Amino acid sequence: MCERRFLLKTVNQKKSSANLVLLSSIILVMDVGLLWAIIKFLCNLKVHSVLYAIIGVLLVVLSVGFIFCSINWVVEQYPDKYKNLIQPFLYIGIAVLLLTMMLLLPAIETLYYSFFNASSSKFVGFSNYLAIFSDSQLIIALRNSALWVLFAATSCVALGLVIATLADRCSYEKLVKTIIFMPTAISYVAAGVIWKFVYFYQPGDQQIGLLNAIVVKFGGEPQAWTTMLPFWNNFFLMLIFVWMQTGYSMVLLSAAVKNIPSEIMEAARVDGAGEIRIFFDIIIPYIAKDIITVTTTIVVFCLKVFDIIQVMTGGQYGTDVVATNFYRQIFMQQNAGYGNTIAIVLLIIVTPVIFINLKNFRKQQGGALL
Repeated sequence: MCERRFLLKTVNQKKSSANLVLLSSIILVMDVGLLWAIIKFLCNLKVHSVLYAIIGVLLVVLSVGFIFCSINWVVEQYPDKYKNLIQPFLYIGIAVLLLTMMLLLPAIETLYYSFFNASSSKFVGFSNYLAIFSDSQLIIALRNSALWVLFAATSCVALGLVIATLADRCSYEKLVKTIIFMPTAISYVAAGVIWKFVYFYQPGDQQIGLLNAIVVKFGGEPQAWTTMLPFWNNFFLMLIFVWMQTGYSMVLLSAAVKNIPSEIMEAARVDGAGEIRIFFDIIIPYIAKDIITVTTTIVVFCLKVFDIIQVMTGGQYGTDVVATNFYRQIFMQQNAGYGNTIAIVLLIIVTPVIFINLKNFRKQQGGALL
């Protein structure tokens, strides 16, 4: 009799577990389908931009709430020993699901359409990728992107490190850091508009551009700073980026500098080391991992730079980069296939830098993350 009850109980538990697994699978498929349907609906929705934003926010909030409640309800049906194991993953599971839907799937779709023609109606294989090597404009864009990485990123990190080190010894540290960090709070578009007036050029002695007004004041000739020399124009645009991102690197590196034990610094000074030697032999080696993290982050910013160039020159006068080239192909020339190919090229360039950043971050955290 006892054996029969035990067998019945075991069979019921197995049926219950199978039903719960089936229910979980159904709910998961429904949630994924709901998200996909909402994304497709929003992509095809043709209404005023304000109304579109309101509808989009409402649908996303309601769908996320529904997904959370439905998954949480399913988890509550499980026995306690399974529920306590599964529930912590519920909260990050939704975030991972949303990231997959919003980031991974569009990336796959972009890769797919990169093998099609301009109207995405005919499969052309690797023709778009082969065309990259003969596209002189894209080669210039790649060269300019490399210049941004080499000069803009290096300048941001170098200036940020020097300012962080000097400000740490300054009695007006907070004021100095606040002034340096302020441009970081400005959007790239706003910064482009501000510097467009700084570089503004018109013939004659009457100048409304700050830089040319100063040049004329000292007896010089006004210059069209961002249009006169195709190669050197890039450096005037990089100056805007450096102005904005130096504060970002300064804040992060300042925190790293403050973590250096004061005993090491004092011991070096007692041994007769000057400030320059302390900077190169102690500060830089001690915070090397932080420098790598900040550098790789700003390199990614440089590779994705778009707003500044679009506002200042629109990618003309030899200032084109990969992002502006991609924008022009997709939205101006309506060449979806080649535009998607450029997007994949940009993704391939950025991905190794991101992995280096994550690997370095994992080392800093002692393997606690990832």
